[in-house]
Amino acid sequence: MADTTPFSFGRRFGLMAVPLAKGFATIVVSTVVLIVLCAIFAPSAVTAGSLMGSLPFASVLAIVGLGQMLVVQQGGFDLSVPGSVSLAVVIATHMPNGNDAALMQAVLVAFGFALAAGVLNGVMVAYFRLNAIVATIGMNALLYSAVFAISGGVPRITTKALAAIAGGQTLGIPHSVIFALAVLIAVSFVLKKTVAGRRFEAIGANPLAARAAGLRVKPYQALAYVVAQLHYCLAGILIAGITREPTAFQGNSLLLPSVAVVVLAGTSLLGGRGFPISVVIAAFFLNQLSQFALSIGVPYSAQTIVQALALVFGIGVYSIDWTRRFKTTKQHSTEEENHENVEV
Repeated sequence: MADTTPFSFGRRFGLMAVPLAKGFATIVVSTVVLIVLCAIFAPSAVTAGSLMGSLPFASVLAIVGLGQMLVVQQGGFDLSVPGSVSLAVVIATHMPNGNDAALMQAVLVAFGFALAAGVLNGVMVAYFRLNAIVATIGMNALLYSAVFAISGGVPRITTKALAAIAGGQTLGIPHSVIFALAVLIAVSFVLKKTVAGRRFEAIGANPLAARAAGLRVKPYQALAYVVAQLHYCLAGILIAGITREPTAFQGNSLLLPSVAVVVLAGTSLLGGRGFPISVVIAAFFLNQLSQFALSIGVPYSAQTIVQALALVFGIGVYSIDWTRRFKTTKQHSTEEENHENVEV
């Protein structure tokens, strides 16, 4: 399990003054080390142009990761990420068909589908007690059915308005980064500063104890899947604007990274407290790691392996008590030395 001992981020930072995991230091140090390695071995990966080009995709991953984090906090996994993101992409591009006037309607329809998918996932997992992996895989198949029904697998160019909103910049800051920061602040505030957020985390940490304390467990568990779907939908709409001509399979590359950033952020896979700030930093770390791998010659087809290694790294760092293991090893070595001395 992750080490979730909190420390203060500083009262003077307002909404961002929320409890953080010790894993926060780990992901920050890892990110700094990665940037240094990039500067030494792949300088092209840390140029201003390269960073500005990758920030939008890191922001999208951060939004998806925050949604996945909510589900993991309740002890589940949401494997419907690919279908959810891809459906939002095709709705945002195919419904308007280049017409800016129809964009708002398409966005509302996309969020409507996301809301319905989230409710179905939540009901299946929280109320019908279906396995989260099985339920969300089935939902992913349904969502992809809708993707092909709408698009036929054919990409379409996004509207100029969406390209400006999602892919544009203000004062040199990509709009997708602004969206990600807004989502981060909202999630951090709700989880750490509201009664509902504290109850949500308490239920994730120990549902039985929460139920014994009189909390309504199932609605909170179901709500995690609903809000997660809204995150995926927003990410899909942003992708549609960033890439300009997205495919019907844009969500496929986000499933493993969405879990990896949650693990790298220090969130326990067994549920409990979540760490939104760390998730956003982990999204930048994982995205930069992919850029570094490409810069040193790792083929794009091997990116899944890179992401899987990052996931294994996160599980290894947070799930194993290295301090206790080191002390035990040292103690055994000392006992063996003493035993040898006695024999001599």
